[in-house]
Amino acid sequence: MAKYQIIPVTAFEQNCTVFWNEETGKGGIVDPGGDIEVLDQFLKDNNIELEKILVTHGHLDHAGAVAKMARDRDIPIIGPHIEDKFWIDGMPAQAKQYGFPEAEAFEADQWLEHGQSVEVAGIHFDVLHCPGHTPGHVVFHQPDDNVAMVGDVLFKGSIGRTDFPKGDFQQLIDSITQNLWPLGEDVTFIPGHGPTSTFGFERLTNPFVSDTALG
Repeated sequence: MAKYQIIPVTAFEQNCTVFWNEETGKGGIVDPGGDIEVLDQFLKDNNIELEKILVTHGHLDHAGAVAKMARDRDIPIIGPHIEDKFWIDGMPAQAKQYGFPEAEAFEADQWLEHGQSVEVAGIHFDVLHCPGHTPGHVVFHQPDDNVAMVGDVLFKGSIGRTDFPKGDFQQLIDSITQNLWPLGEDVTFIPGHGPTSTFGFERLTNPFVSDTALG
């Protein structure tokens, strides 16, 4: 079983997640969007050696510090799906637009596809391509721990925005109901913002994707 720690970063309070194998001290990080000094301090304090960076999608608050962290630690960037490359290429302009610290574009060492798996520090994640919020958004599911890192696909009580370029509301609904719900109601998910929840709780209560709301 891996250990998981959510560290909110950037002015958008984006949930960056560090996960690691306590036996080996090796691990990975998901969506290091910024505040790299805070992330570095946590890794140092807990003696965690990063092996890979995982990226759910190409928005600035999720990927703004990816290039620097990968270069500083000489580790590979895994994800997202290549359909989000245009978002990643545009991050320097996004940073200026939103008044963020300088952000670098990057080329993933591995672009991900639906149905692939990713191994980090002996921990295996299943990859689900879940477009709608962005066209190349992916979700990382760890079946042994019953944990999914869903980025901005789903939140407690809400879903991701679809009014960005290449966003698609129906596609997002389909991604949630067809890709996430089959993983099981007891799966705990870590969203890109806000508190964790379970798929079962959202199926009961979420006004956008509950079983009642969708009829």
